[in-house]
Amino acid sequence: MELVIISGLSGAGKSRVADVLEDMDFYCVDNMPVSLMSRFAELCEASGDKYERVALVTDVRTLDNFNDLFFTLDELSGQGIEYKIIFVEAGTAAIVKRYKETRRRHPLAGEGVGIVEAVEQERELLSPVRDKADFVLDTSEMTLGQLQRKLTKFIRKDSDEQGIIVNIVSFGYKYGVPIDADIVFDVRFLPNPFYVEALKHKNGMDPGVREYIFSRGPTEAFFEKLKDLVTFLLPCYIEEGKRNLVICMGCTGGHHRSVATACALGEFLTERGYNVEYRHRDIEKE
Repeated sequence: MELVIISGLSGAGKSRVADVLEDMDFYCVDNMPVSLMSRFAELCEASGDKYERVALVTDVRTLDNFNDLFFTLDELSGQGIEYKIIFVEAGTAAIVKRYKETRRRHPLAGEGVGIVEAVEQERELLSPVRDKADFVLDTSEMTLGQLQRKLTKFIRKDSDEQGIIVNIVSFGYKYGVPIDADIVFDVRFLPNPFYVEALKHKNGMDPGVREYIFSRGPTEAFFEKLKDLVTFLLPCYIEEGKRNLVICMGCTGGHHRSVATACALGEFLTERGYNVEYRHRDIEKE
């Protein structure tokens, strides 16, 4: 199990970090009491593959004292559970501005304690946690895209995974373009097996159909350029922090050309270590 503990200053963006990790397939729990962490992690481990990635958010409101937190971390280590701590912080001015914009009350502010004083007090209180963190994230001037990129690099640092799931969808234009498409290629210019009686009622996964499409016209040249383009684009999307990419291949009915080129592209990307998923949306339609 991959366990990430998110802590840091109130108003610094811990919930936003959790949202990004959730998009990276983490099961996230906000405001997790420290006393329940080790038990919760134990239950997640016992569930098998259901909770392979878990992120727990804790803040100053859940801490009676830091000895409890460090005792819990020792418990996790004793259970053989590896964890990483992400500490989220921001400049005092940035946090004050965020609280004023949302009109929320800082958890340490109150009678005789203003928001600036509360922020600085919390910063001092949490310094032992910051010192123990594996990754300190300053969100003062950070955009969502920058946050996604930094977290993606941190999570993937010790992993060989490509960091993106490529969904390849074949479809027929007569039924409309998929609404979740990121990139669409129109392959209606390729040779059409529909007009060959022996191939008409088969689909693009049939070897004969695929051979017909790829041995005629501009298919081979098109596919070489397609491979070059996708090879260039995918690292750019990964760098941007994108976790899911939907590439759609469309022909007239979604039976022959779109299916064959979708399968060929998926095989090419799989050979290069990408996690590829297929959906032939219209292959069963008349």
